[in-house]
Amino acid sequence: MRAPVPPFTEQTARQKVQAAEDAWNTRDPARVAAAYTPDTVWRNRSEFVTGREQVEQFLTRKWEREHDYALRKSLWAFTDDRIAVRFQYEWHDGDGQWWRSYGNENWEFDAEGYMRRREASINDVAIRADERRILGSRGADERDVDLPLQ
Repeated sequence: MRAPVPPFTEQTARQKVQAAEDAWNTRDPARVAAAYTPDTVWRNRSEFVTGREQVEQFLTRKWEREHDYALRKSLWAFTDDRIAVRFQYEWHDGDGQWWRSYGNENWEFDAEGYMRRREASINDVAIRADERRILGSRGADERDVDLPLQ
């Protein structure tokens, strides 16, 4: 079981979102992939991924390219077994250019609390290093605080 499990309440949906943010901020592909069903299906931008092994491979490639990745997620909406999330993350490429990536995700969970479907739409905006505002994992005093749109 991967608590919290459906059916979600607002409180447990927020816990699930924070747990996902915390895991992704480790940049550990195996740890992140463990939250998904063995046959999970993803759309991430224009890439389609099926199964935990492909998720782990995808994340390995992602974090080899996106240096100093730091993420914030926030709950947008939820139902019994689905959660919609808004997110922003910052990273820099191999040339030192910083980016802020904005996106939305739709998640669907099985009865055991593992994510069986993830659809992510993401846009990247070039930023200067002095425009950064996501400087690492979220502190306890920042829980449930949304980032501004710009």
